[in-house]
Amino acid sequence: MLVTRRRLVATSGAWLAAGAAASAAPRPFFRGHRLPIGLQLYSVAAELRRDLDGTLKAVADIGYRTVETAGYAGRTPAELRAAFDAHGLACASAHVQPRASGPEPALTGDLGRLAADMHVLGARHVVMPTFLFPERLALKPLPGEGLGPMLARLSAQLTRDDWQATAAFLNRAGAGLKREGLQLAYHNHNPEFAPLGPETAFDLLLRETDPALVQFEMDAGWVVAAGVDPAALLKAHPGRFSMMHVKDVAAGGQPNFAFRVQTTAVGSGIIDWKRLLPAAYAEGVREFFVEHEPPFTRPVLETLRESFVNLSALT
Repeated sequence: MLVTRRRLVATSGAWLAAGAAASAAPRPFFRGHRLPIGLQLYSVAAELRRDLDGTLKAVADIGYRTVETAGYAGRTPAELRAAFDAHGLACASAHVQPRASGPEPALTGDLGRLAADMHVLGARHVVMPTFLFPERLALKPLPGEGLGPMLARLSAQLTRDDWQATAAFLNRAGAGLKREGLQLAYHNHNPEFAPLGPETAFDLLLRETDPALVQFEMDAGWVVAAGVDPAALLKAHPGRFSMMHVKDVAAGGQPNFAFRVQTTAVGSGIIDWKRLLPAAYAEGVREFFVEHEPPFTRPVLETLRESFVNLSALT
């Protein structure tokens, strides 16, 4: 009996020690916070137009559970919602252009129609994906000029008044969308971080927009491409960022404000995600969307799978 009791005590002690060690072990970030890993569908825009159902199945099979749209991929909101539902995907957010360039609604159009589309999709957030270009700057490339160089050339000509016009536009659109039960956010690139007198355009946008009407979606990759520390930016503006594009940057690039960035699988680039993700969560970010920018050096779904695996294991 004495031996049995001693064994029981020893065994119980071992179990308790093992349990304590397990509870003390760091938990993966996303599982620990009960957050899904989302995907910005711009990453697979070409694939969606070719094969909507097959692409969404591949995305869901990787493990992504929420998505953010970047246009309707040539479908109706009802068709997109049916496809999302079929693969267990929830549309949490949608990028919507400030001005219409096709049949899809824009932020300058009928906000009631836009809101109806968002409610069909199930989106709670509407994101303006870029700043306004004033009418004096024609969105037309010069001979031999690509999209990125054109945007860089035009953004370098923006004045303080132009950035203030973007802020005022965001406040108006945010107020209209709030009446429809939707939250507006602004997504950055890297021209926002170029000097604008004693501050930056991003400083101006943060100061001149109403926090009740306009939130921000930090694109971590573009912030780093501008040579800015995203964790420090989050800490400096608590409560202003509610979403994040989880985009990693390949080594070797030079800081710039000219729409230049080379992305890579999340976890294989230069961003310290173990530091950044908890910092984002601490300052109010609750929606995280992986995004990769073309040109792609390998099939994008392979990169998205590697990103998901790395993020799932991140503690």
